Amino acid sequence: MAAYIIADVTVTDAEKMAAYRVWSSRAMQEFGAEILVRGGEVEVLEGPWTPGRLVVLKFPDRATARAFYDSATYTHARTLREGAGVMRLVVVDGVS
Repeated sequence: MAAYIIADVTVTDAEKMAAYRVWSSRAMQEFGAEILVRGGEVEVLEGPWTPGRLVVLKFPDRATARAFYDSATYTHARTLREGAGVMRLVVVDGVS
């Protein structure tokens, strides 16, 4: 069953976030992530949620999504992102 990583990102340091994107993109390629959403205009339809930049990644399954998150490449990306903003990240299973 497919699994999705969904991120709501608030960028405070564009330069650091750019370095993060280079390494996070490498990790996505390593683990076959399909990028479904990466930025774009957000329109809130209901509720008090005011997301920043949204990212949605599709993986073949939860194990692959976790392997991506725990990988050395993505761990390095996360260290580059320190102080670059706020990242809210979840993994969720799709429907079969």
